[in-house]
Amino acid sequence: MADQATRQQLVNMLTVRQAHMSLTDAVKDFPLDQINTYPPKVEYTFWHLLEHLRITQYDILDYCRNPNYKEIRWPDDYWSPRDAVTDAAGWQHTIDQFQRDLAALVAIVRDPQTDLYSPIPHGQDGHNILREILVVADHNAYHIGEFAILRQVVGNW
Repeated sequence: MADQATRQQLVNMLTVRQAHMSLTDAVKDFPLDQINTYPPKVEYTFWHLLEHLRITQYDILDYCRNPNYKEIRWPDDYWSPRDAVTDAAGWQHTIDQFQRDLAALVAIVRDPQTDLYSPIPHGQDGHNILREILVVADHNAYHIGEFAILRQVVGNW
């Protein structure tokens, strides 16, 4: 019973509007002509920020489920090149892939065969699924909030 409650709380952290907004909330009605805009005094665009969320979340998902996981380089592999741009299709692809990977993480948490507490066999430093889900939830909440604040800064909210 406690395990089921823990799993539900983890799913809620990933998917339910509690103390933070969802990515869907943050990107709603975002003006597509501003996806490649650099907010004032920020070294990345709105799309770069979404890509960072997607890449980081995917990397953690891969770490959780892939016994042949290969660590990527920080920070270079977690951010798009400064001059990278996208179009409406690329923007939507980033959002869709983020949502698919989030659903895959939720499925891992919901799977009663997933041991939340034992170290990931191919992991490091005793990392377990519980830790990785908490890192994803924390990282996503942080950057989704940042995205929303940057929208306010540039006046497109």
